[in-house]
Amino acid sequence: MEIVHEGENAAFESVYRRHVDTIYRLCFSYLKNRTDTEDAVQSTFLKLLGANKSFRSEEHEKAWLIVVASNICKNALRHWWRKRSDIDSCAPMAAPEENDMREIYEAILALPPRCKTVVYLYYYEGYSTQEMAAMLNKPISTIRNQLSDARKVLKKKLEETGNAC
Repeated sequence: MEIVHEGENAAFESVYRRHVDTIYRLCFSYLKNRTDTEDAVQSTFLKLLGANKSFRSEEHEKAWLIVVASNICKNALRHWWRKRSDIDSCAPMAAPEENDMREIYEAILALPPRCKTVVYLYYYEGYSTQEMAAMLNKPISTIRNQLSDARKVLKKKLEETGNAC
């Protein structure tokens, strides 16, 4: 069993406190339930603990955690037992707060994973398309196309429900 030194424990706790809310929101946007989300968040930070990685900055640290969390969520969604679950047998989840943004939020959650990730990073985390391209190892044009596709899907969906701007 490896002994964690006091300084390492404090450093890990600092990273955890800085980024746990962001990672939780990201994981929840993929997995849509608290239990799986908590598992994914825990797995993300366990990967960080096991990686023994040093980062250039807090932004680099955050980007690494976001990519790891996204991959963990995507893998969870591909898992065989998820594919065999009957969605109709699952009880609908109650939202903690009802507000005007609910339909927009639901429309974002319904986006395909490739679009959902870029929408989340762009609108909720404030990353530029250049930063996302570097973070996700994709060309800038791909990121911009995914954002454009997501906007078109969201606009169409919101026009159907009467919530378009």
